[in-house]
Amino acid sequence: MYHSRRGFIRKSSLALAGSGAAFFFPMELLAIIRKRVGANDRINVGLIGCNGMGFSDLSSMLKISEVNVIGLCDVDENVLKKRTADLEKAGIKKPMWYRDYRKMLENQDIDVVIIGTPDHWHCLQLTDALQAGKDVYCEKPIANSVQEANIMRDYVGASDRMVQIGQWQRSQPHFVDAIDFVHSGKLGNIRLSKAWAYQGWMKPVPVLPDAQAPEGVDYKMWLGPAPDRPFNPNRFHFNFRWFWDYAGGLMTDWGVHLIDYALYGMKAGTPKSVMALGGKFAYPDDASETPDTLQTVYEYDGFSILWEHATGIDGGNYGRNHGIAFIGNLGTLVVDRNGWEVIPEEEFQGWGKPGIPKMEAISKGKGDAVGLDLHTKNFIDTVTSRDASQLNAPIEVGYNAALVSHMGNVAFKSGNRIYWDEAKGGFTQEGANKFLMANYQNGWKLPMV
Repeated sequence: MYHSRRGFIRKSSLALAGSGAAFFFPMELLAIIRKRVGANDRINVGLIGCNGMGFSDLSSMLKISEVNVIGLCDVDENVLKKRTADLEKAGIKKPMWYRDYRKMLENQDIDVVIIGTPDHWHCLQLTDALQAGKDVYCEKPIANSVQEANIMRDYVGASDRMVQIGQWQRSQPHFVDAIDFVHSGKLGNIRLSKAWAYQGWMKPVPVLPDAQAPEGVDYKMWLGPAPDRPFNPNRFHFNFRWFWDYAGGLMTDWGVHLIDYALYGMKAGTPKSVMALGGKFAYPDDASETPDTLQTVYEYDGFSILWEHATGIDGGNYGRNHGIAFIGNLGTLVVDRNGWEVIPEEEFQGWGKPGIPKMEAISKGKGDAVGLDLHTKNFIDTVTSRDASQLNAPIEVGYNAALVSHMGNVAFKSGNRIYWDEAKGGFTQEGANKFLMANYQNGWKLPMV
């Protein structure tokens, strides 16, 4: 029996950490975790986009006592009210509210900006934040087009600001351990890496009529540079990711996390060619635009990378609904957010030859580490040290994953096997290159490099 409420909360916190439920951390616990910090030691944070991962990122950062939130920006006043109430549960007073992120960036007291908005906003908000002298934690994928990703990489490269991309698996110890094993050479020659996301919880998006934007929503600002369309509930908040105007579907939503580790494990850059097949096979008549089923093959010298995704079912490879596999001559390593394992190759003809001992099966759990918390701490540590080399997911990591993921979507849209010209930074098929470009509307302009 617990002897006090404080003891109960502390034990609950440990249980949550062990279960990996960092994204749903009870705000009441922050009041106990956080310590008083002098004004000179505070790192003042402003959050742009408060509804989903942006607030999870902020909640994670607030476990660091030096982090002090002083600004919330969202086009939906209902979200601002909800998040302010959440912060009050943690004993945090109401931050300043903003409807236009540019007004927030004018606040000289803000040191760090978290960008948690839909993908089509990331480029403008990141580049504007850098020009305002802010350090930035930007959610993945870094952009909604390759053109925007190029601009963002160039802006960060020309800046002295700290920029971390929200690919938090880069800070998860068991993922790092798995890649160390891959790089050890113990799997033998690796001929194929698979990455996949089979998401059974993702249901069809019902067809709904256009409507008036909810009261308190600045819909024009929500659209920003995206094409001007009537408000539809399907295109708002979470479901925006299934529409090309704002995002790239499951390929860029989960793909950047998982393809990132396929690239990392294989020490791979851009592929020689890409081809993709898929479509709306599970829910052909729902409202979404992006494919609910997709297979994409990336060609490299000596190996391939295969991406697969499917919504509405969980039957992924190796009995896992998501993961990355590295298939070698001596064995296969499979890693997901729950742990990793090595499956020895039983039929390899070289067993018993000198220098080739038979592999043993390995099974490792994820442990108690919470990747998101380690990731945000890594970012705040670099904000303090000003040493960008210590970032676990710098802009280049976000760029590489986004570029390859967007290439898969371009191959799907073009309907062809397309070949990449590394020197020109584009495909040899001119018809495919149009899908690399941003399409800014409503008077918004791409940032100039």
